[in-house]
Amino acid sequence: MRSTSDTGLDRLTKQLGYEFTDESLLRLALTHRSASATHNERLEFLGDSVLGFVTAEMLYKQRRKSTEGDLSRLRASMVSKPALAAHARAIGLGEHLNLGSGESKSGGRERDSILADAVEAVIAAVYLDGGLSAATALIKKLVAIEENSGHKASAEKDNKTALQELLQARKVALPVYDVVSIEGAAHEQVFRVECRVEGIAETFGGSGESKKEAEQAAAERALLVLGESG
Repeated sequence: MRSTSDTGLDRLTKQLGYEFTDESLLRLALTHRSASATHNERLEFLGDSVLGFVTAEMLYKQRRKSTEGDLSRLRASMVSKPALAAHARAIGLGEHLNLGSGESKSGGRERDSILADAVEAVIAAVYLDGGLSAATALIKKLVAIEENSGHKASAEKDNKTALQELLQARKVALPVYDVVSIEGAAHEQVFRVECRVEGIAETFGGSGESKKEAEQAAAERALLVLGESG
């Protein structure tokens, strides 16, 4: 008789469209650092690279008239935390995560950063178990689910790029970003960043679950103040 946990994994593998030969890889991919000393961070590292390569190849073949800049922005949008978290929610990944009690009680199953990292780890698990073709099939399936939900990748410039180009056009020095604080436990940190622009006394603040996210938020604030849309 299969356990409740095994039944849950059966549901997940059906959502993924992939049957594991070594199911321990999937279990590891679902294990957050708050739950065990043996967790999914190494798989995240590998999955990030596999995802980046497969996404780049997909865009290269599908967007034959797109410029390098447009392709880069599309890829960045497709592999962003919000996009990966959307993938995770579409397949109900959060309910299968192995989290520590504190992380679980604080809403970790719905946190974008945890969901996005888990998607990357699952991609790596599929890659190690079934090879690049299996991982590619999974990534294409996840992208299709996201597009069907109405959330599509964008080639629009990110806020930092838009701010940089705006300042260059005005012949102003590039903005400077400073991390002013990092709060919270290691697995749920909040970064606070200030953006400084030459010739403007005001600093523009932003926060996020990573330094990159906080810098983007600060750049968005600067763009709004400077009269530009983000």
